[in-house]
Amino acid sequence: MAERTTMAVTGTPAAAAGRVSELFGRIHETLAGWREAILTGEQDGALSLDDRVAALVLPALAEDDPLLIGAGFVAAPEPTGAGDVRFSWWLGPLDDNPVFGATRAPSKLDLGARSYSDYLRDFASLEWFSVPQSTHRTHITGPYVDHLCACDYIVTVTSPVERDGRMLGVVGLDIYVKRLERELLPGMLACSRPLALVNEHGRVTVSTDPAVLVGTVLPTAPDAVACPGTTFRLVETGA
Repeated sequence: MAERTTMAVTGTPAAAAGRVSELFGRIHETLAGWREAILTGEQDGALSLDDRVAALVLPALAEDDPLLIGAGFVAAPEPTGAGDVRFSWWLGPLDDNPVFGATRAPSKLDLGARSYSDYLRDFASLEWFSVPQSTHRTHITGPYVDHLCACDYIVTVTSPVERDGRMLGVVGLDIYVKRLERELLPGMLACSRPLALVNEHGRVTVSTDPAVLVGTVLPTAPDAVACPGTTFRLVETGA
């Protein structure tokens, strides 16, 4: 009997890009559902905003192996310019960090206890709020180091909550970059060449090249592979 050989199956950048699109497609669907639920809850008024948001996000944050590290709703500033910051935001179980230590259950973000959160007084100018406000579309911010909670690289996805042309706020979620790596690296590593997943500004989010670190900015590559439904692209790195 002839010896049977097994051929290794090599992935393609297009297949890896499809995995990125699938993952963020699910994230966008989640935000769309939360957005509609917040609008519906605003009309019936049976529960407070915090209670409505908690009911939406806590199940995702309390999963055994949660994709998300934070989620919630941030209300738009009052037209009066009162300057109140209204965050209905919850954090998932956190790895050990200088702010919270390690936590085992979701907890509500308490801005009142955060003396270093003053920069959020002008949060409407921050990318995760200002871009959805101006484009009326879901936006991916990052990767960036979250100094407020996670103390690690994260990606934030936010979607505008609007009624009758009025911006009520954004619903959003945070994901550790290291959690994205678990989701996306298998498909990227199956490719024959090292790849980096970059955002619209060329900043690296996930990389299979040990010489290309998260946060690095790569020049625009004409042969980059788009990840449909997102602003991410996959670019080949190395010689």
